[in-house]
Amino acid sequence: MSTRHYSAIDQLLGVLDIGLRTLCVTPGSSRPNPAADLPEAELSATQRDLSGRLMRINHAGEIAAQGLYQGQALTAKLPEVRASMQQAAAEENDHLNWCATRVRELGSHRSYLDPLWYLGSVTLGALAGLAGDKWSLGFVAETEKQVVTHLDKHLQQIGEADPKTRAILTQMKTDEGQHATVALEAGGVSLPAPVQRLMRLSSKLMTTTAYWV
Repeated sequence: MSTRHYSAIDQLLGVLDIGLRTLCVTPGSSRPNPAADLPEAELSATQRDLSGRLMRINHAGEIAAQGLYQGQALTAKLPEVRASMQQAAAEENDHLNWCATRVRELGSHRSYLDPLWYLGSVTLGALAGLAGDKWSLGFVAETEKQVVTHLDKHLQQIGEADPKTRAILTQMKTDEGQHATVALEAGGVSLPAPVQRLMRLSSKLMTTTAYWV
């Protein structure tokens, strides 16, 4: 049986197709939702609003993660790195599902700028891939480290009042830390300090905007 080789156009169309499905359809989850069996706490209006906004940020972050991994897979040099990026994107679908579910349960809404987060991240991911696989993997590792830091802040803000949201964020933190470790073990290198600062600035822009929009 012959192996089909996909052209650059084929791959780009594939990324756009995944993007449309990511933005328009909540993907299924390969693992149980960590909050599925927990009772809904009696939250004040203020606490419910805060949890809803924070989960909207996290959902937007997962939209961006999908774009990042797909963009990197598009320009990865080695087949095994491309496969690794695609596998990571599949694993992030669990987070996307859990965040979307919790946003809905809290009576909030997804970020209206989700298409922007996806397209911007595809571009960043593709540029990282063009720089070389070791830099692309390093970009993943640094991204996931920053996500873990940001999840820690959300856990502190939520406290113990909202156990369902807390359970989701705790599992996401564990997974993201593992993704960073895997990327480094696969050959990722530490990014220059100015690049790390630029990434933190971009993340701050997205999280602040998604909190409100």
